Amino acid sequence: MYCLRSVSVMSCAKMMGAIYGGLGLIFVPFLLLGGFAGLWSNSQDYSKAMMLILAILAPFLYGVMGFVMGAFTGWVYNLVARQIGGIRLELKPVVPNSPSNLGVDLTQ
Repeated sequence: MYCLRSVSVMSCAKMMGAIYGGLGLIFVPFLLLGGFAGLWSNSQDYSKAMMLILAILAPFLYGVMGFVMGAFTGWVYNLVARQIGGIRLELKPVVPNSPSNLGVDLTQ
């Protein structure tokens, strides 16, 4: 049994930034759809332009917020892990190219 006692705050921040940036890409088609629907309407407000701008900025905004929150989460994890211990992990060594790693069952 192993215990994850601390995490690299920068590593956590980079991973969360990349994950949330990718998730932001999922929202782009929906925001574009809203922006284009606004273009075809007869209204003269700025919401249609804002939807298009938001569609372009969404992945970047999500990525930046993921980075910031990932750094904060890593920092808080390290503080809490010092007080109550870290996450306990049971790790299994992996032998390269062994039949068990390739999904081959030799017991049959």
